[in-house]
Amino acid sequence: MTPVQAPAQAAPHTVAQQDPPMRIDLLRIAEWIAPGSRVLDLGCGDGRLLDYLQRTRQVSGAGVELDDEHMIASVRRGVRVIQQNLEEGLALFDDRQFDTVVLSQTLQSMHHTEHILREMARVARYGIVSFPNFGYWPHGWSILRGRMPVNDQMPYQWYDTPNIHLCTLRDFQILAAQLGLRVTHLAAFRGEQEIHWLRGWRSQLAVYRFESPWSGRA
Repeated sequence: MTPVQAPAQAAPHTVAQQDPPMRIDLLRIAEWIAPGSRVLDLGCGDGRLLDYLQRTRQVSGAGVELDDEHMIASVRRGVRVIQQNLEEGLALFDDRQFDTVVLSQTLQSMHHTEHILREMARVARYGIVSFPNFGYWPHGWSILRGRMPVNDQMPYQWYDTPNIHLCTLRDFQILAAQLGLRVTHLAAFRGEQEIHWLRGWRSQLAVYRFESPWSGRA
């Protein structure tokens, strides 16, 4: 299925002019994407990342988004987008159709985590994911005090959170190894600060880039 192209009369970037600064994980993701490559952004939201990549790295890309308002915002930016529930998989896309597939701050809300990671590895040579790090040390302190942690990376209360599969950095690395995904890059952040020391304990947000186990196959 061909992604929906923004209509000719749409004025790309009119929304972007009023946008706040890009999230720190999206800026790092953009650094890891080669200029001129093919990119698929899963749960692309309002299309800011793809818009940025198209303007600064000349990528050809498409987004997948379920929310109506976000989809309209993406189209207004000139981003090609498909309205699709990620839980239904990526059957619309061929094997190795893209160079990189992105899933930013959405992995923890997926019901079928292994399935989406396998599908990412199928449709692209590289995958990039970002997610809140449940191993951040204040989370443990909050649990010791009898409360689920709430902060800027996990701002929800236990009864209304969309996060159903929280994990630590180590948890993700173990799952990636089990699925044959070779981690090539890792960045960890606390707020806007990048963390290099004791990242599993001191960071709130993790960003991983991995290579598909099938990337070398003809």
